[in-house]
Amino acid sequence: MNTQPLSELVEQSQQLLTQIRKHPQFKILRFDCDVTAGDVAQFFNTLQYSNTGLDVSRLESFNE
Repeated sequence: MNTQPLSELVEQSQQLLTQIRKHPQFKILRFDCDVTAGDVAQFFNTLQYSNTGLDVSRLESFNE
């Protein structure tokens, strides 16, 4: 199990998404899907905002 705080993982994911969106190979891709990179960015923004007041001590453990 990853012991990094969720906020750090979300921040890393946001940075990677930014790098992906700026990558020349990504810019030339032409694919049709229901989810855009902008949707994913919004998801991470919402996750980061929601995590701000999250009390992790109340969460149940689960196996990956």
